[in-house]
Amino acid sequence: MLGLTKVRSMGPVADAVERAGGNVARVFRHADLPLQLIDQPDQLIPLRDQLCLVEHAAREIGDPALSARLSLDCGIAGLGLYGQRVLSAARLDAAISWANVLISSLLQSSTHLQLTVRGGVAKWSYVVTDACTVGRQKNEILALGYMLDLGRQFMGRSWAPTRGVVSGPMLQARTTLEMTLGADLSLDAVAGLCFPAPQLATPNPARSACPNDGCADNGPIADDFLACVEHLIQLKLLENRPSIDWISHRLGLSRRSFQRRLSERGTTFDAVMRTTLERRAEALLANADRSISQIAYDLGYGDPAHFARAFLAWKGMSPRAWRQGLRRGVSARAVLH
Repeated sequence: MLGLTKVRSMGPVADAVERAGGNVARVFRHADLPLQLIDQPDQLIPLRDQLCLVEHAAREIGDPALSARLSLDCGIAGLGLYGQRVLSAARLDAAISWANVLISSLLQSSTHLQLTVRGGVAKWSYVVTDACTVGRQKNEILALGYMLDLGRQFMGRSWAPTRGVVSGPMLQARTTLEMTLGADLSLDAVAGLCFPAPQLATPNPARSACPNDGCADNGPIADDFLACVEHLIQLKLLENRPSIDWISHRLGLSRRSFQRRLSERGTTFDAVMRTTLERRAEALLANADRSISQIAYDLGYGDPAHFARAFLAWKGMSPRAWRQGLRRGVSARAVLH
């Protein structure tokens, strides 16, 4: 299954590139990602594209420790609802438990966090299960930055683990990375942080309230093939209407294999596209700041009239009537009847 992650998990990558004098547009172009993602922190993108973007950004500005700086600058609090829920825990062990449970529902899929305690030593591990290669180690270091920040939220800014671990046959720029993270690094099969187990009982010195106590009940970000396709369509819509070849390439499939998988699920690319456009149209119409004409162009329609006809076919009413119903607090069913 294709791993997906929220854009905010990369931290302020565009700002970092710009501050260092790099070309932000070129970095996004090399990663084949729309520049508009800068303003879409909760947009889901393929995890492998995140790894690729961070890798290209590091090369653009010549900073081998960029991934560490990004997560430390953002901090766990910058990870939206995920960070807020984790920071609402009473003790460090509870915070880590929330982080482990919620990562696949609130931040990214195809990654796994686990806490183990042996012989008085706690190891908080981070594993990427997506079969990606480019930038994998930088992604681990990005994750270590967030994990370190969480530990320091509880134990003070000078806290350092016994050691940090990343995977791979070699570690480049070790000294620079260790200075940036403020932690010693070593190589092993699984990335993570090691620290004395008694520190797990450290109370939260600045416990925050969670805005959504039921957030643990949210479903996975992408739990099936069709959900991944819909997320990829939404991603490409930030730039233009996606083609079937663009989507199949992003999934690592040939066009024929992609179509066969859709057929096995009783649908077609055109049908998934229509469903995604309908859902996206509803979300955009709920935003009163965007005109219907602009929404039509955002969805890849060359003419607002084409969008109006498509929406009428979906909902049995015009986009304007749908929006007016939302403003009056009337359900779509009530508007229809």
